[in-house]
Amino acid sequence: MTGRPDVSVVVAVYNTMPYLTECLDSLIGQSIGRERLEIVAVDDGSTDSSGKELDRFAALYPDTVKVIHQANSGGPAAPSNRALDVATGRYVYFIGSDDHLGEEALERMVKCADENDSDVVVGKMVGTNGRYVHQALYKENLADVSLYDSALPFTLANTKLFRRDMVEKYHLRFPEHLPVGSDQPFTIEACVRARKISVVADYTCYYAVKRGDASNITYRADHLARLRAAAEIVDFTAGLVEEGPKRDAVLRRHFTWELAKLVQDDFPSLDRDLQRELCSGIGRLADAYFTDGIRDAMDVKRRVRIALARAGAVDELARAISSEKEHGAPPFVVEGERAYARYPGFRDPRVGVPDRVYELVGEAVPGRLAKGTQLLSSAWEQQGEQLAYTASVRLPVLGEVEDAGPALRLAKGAMPKSADKAGARRLPPEHELAPVVGEMRLEPSADGAATVLHARVPLAQVTGKFGVRVYLDVAGSTYEIPVRGKGLPMPLARRWGRDDDPYRASALVNPKGRVVVDTARMYPPKPTAAQRVLAGLARISKSRSKRKK
Repeated sequence: MTGRPDVSVVVAVYNTMPYLTECLDSLIGQSIGRERLEIVAVDDGSTDSSGKELDRFAALYPDTVKVIHQANSGGPAAPSNRALDVATGRYVYFIGSDDHLGEEALERMVKCADENDSDVVVGKMVGTNGRYVHQALYKENLADVSLYDSALPFTLANTKLFRRDMVEKYHLRFPEHLPVGSDQPFTIEACVRARKISVVADYTCYYAVKRGDASNITYRADHLARLRAAAEIVDFTAGLVEEGPKRDAVLRRHFTWELAKLVQDDFPSLDRDLQRELCSGIGRLADAYFTDGIRDAMDVKRRVRIALARAGAVDELARAISSEKEHGAPPFVVEGERAYARYPGFRDPRVGVPDRVYELVGEAVPGRLAKGTQLLSSAWEQQGEQLAYTASVRLPVLGEVEDAGPALRLAKGAMPKSADKAGARRLPPEHELAPVVGEMRLEPSADGAATVLHARVPLAQVTGKFGVRVYLDVAGSTYEIPVRGKGLPMPLARRWGRDDDPYRASALVNPKGRVVVDTARMYPPKPTAAQRVLAGLARISKSRSKRKK
């Protein structure tokens, strides 16, 4: 290599064979060309064949690959810092030694940095083998994105392109005492200091691999190690960004992600002392940084868990997690324009958590309504020529439900694709619903934890498929909720209507698990006397016309 390379790629290596080979191959094969590339790999005391594989690549590509061997340091921070001390590129890029790059990744990111005079470039990342990677930042290419009004705080790995002059100007390095999360302080400070941050979203630059044995360091760290790392990162960030909306924008990620992950499904089974220690640590951070802005930007499930941990309500927190895992989201308590999730601790004076913590925001409602709305029974009710569909549906709501106007309707047409994931949709304010047809009655469920809607809807003499849907007003919005019937018996098909114009009605469950009422004419009705006379005249006219021709 002659002259200064455009980019130095730093690879911290510890026991990552055979993934390491694919990683190095993806670097050597970069379209930017080896003459513009420097690879600095630090073997952090590997005990497998990783060190030998690095030496093999260094022997094959001596002008491109530099290898440093050192005793194991316990994490990726020390080898990354060692590599930074010897790297010479205009830009520096970090890659996990079990991950790999798209062929054009470095060329595209360096070009983006040069064209936009960027100090940081984020290339699109995807996960493989079940690895989760947040995708919200990668909707479009961005020449200048802020840490404070974008999804960047949820993409804080160091797997980015950094301008080397900025790194050295602020002497950015990784905290070597952190066994997990050591890349976040480096990335956060770089993004705070950067004059401009850009995003390459139209090409997959980085493939993050979850190893088959899930031995990535992120997956191996225990609860207390993750708590200590999160606490240090949060305190570090608070020292960089002054109190206010900007700090909230960054720290929301840590309450929503790192801290919330400490109170997930395994929490109820943890040792009691560990439970208390986790709640104490989360509580200390919440007391200092859990502002109303962060609280209100979180979904209600995570918000409640953080608040219960902060209150030291270990039993209520464990019950909230266990109950939701076993039974799904709790019911809503509806009070006028407001709705609250009735998790343990709600309005319990011993816990002392404010109502606002339990309050539902609009985006949290559709999925919860869909999952909690259950068909209990359905049948036909026939009176003479008239047929009605009857159903009892359990609704996950309590309180002022009469004012919420729940009603069951047979709706023509399919639910929009936008409702497929959540299984329900919030109707726009200008949407006008047809008047309720039939009879509706509400009563508390047998367990007192929900409301049951009993409905009788007469069928009209029209043909087609009609979705069975509940319409419910919650927190100032109207929601359309498809009724699900997967695994439940449906009433047998029924003939109805006049003898000379019969219909057939059937209830079925469609491929999405939703209940549909299908009505069809059994055969065309017999024509009336007048219709028969008109048809005869039409035939005579047609016959005369043919003879004239």
